[in-house]
Amino acid sequence: MKRCFWVDEKSEIYVKYHDEEWGVPKYDDGELFELLVLESFQAGLSWITVLKKREAFREAFDEFDIKKVAEYKEDKIQELLNNEKIIRSKSKIEAAINNAKIFIEIQKEFGSFSNYIWGFTNKEVIKRTEKKLPASTPLSDKISKDLKKRGMKYTGTIIIYSYLQAIGVVNDHDEDCFRFN
Repeated sequence: MKRCFWVDEKSEIYVKYHDEEWGVPKYDDGELFELLVLESFQAGLSWITVLKKREAFREAFDEFDIKKVAEYKEDKIQELLNNEKIIRSKSKIEAAINNAKIFIEIQKEFGSFSNYIWGFTNKEVIKRTEKKLPASTPLSDKISKDLKKRGMKYTGTIIIYSYLQAIGVVNDHDEDCFRFN
């Protein structure tokens, strides 16, 4: 079975992520929030690092319960900073809390975060047309700019493009990959 070029076939977790999750359209706000947080923690690191710590992140961040994360205070930040199972970056932890609050504001404004994010493409999946995989696109530029204007952190255009791939807004599977459709 042919997969995208970036998949390390020796890594079970990477193969599973690619085969079952990456690029699959997601509409559930809980899943969308989880991936937004994980993408922000990936900044400057490899995605495999985040994937290996994903279960620990779920436990540490209360299963990515948006309302709980939005209410985290200094004691919870310290608890997270002491958790050796996750990526311990104070600025990324604080960004996750900040972004949860803004995520909730977006939900109130648009009815759901899903409505917001999918509204940028009129609920259509964007398929890559060029051979080269971009780091960002005008779409990720636009969404990044809007999220930053709303006050989100760690939502630069490269992170947002990776997020759009992960949540299936963009289908960037290689043409010869079995997931390309």
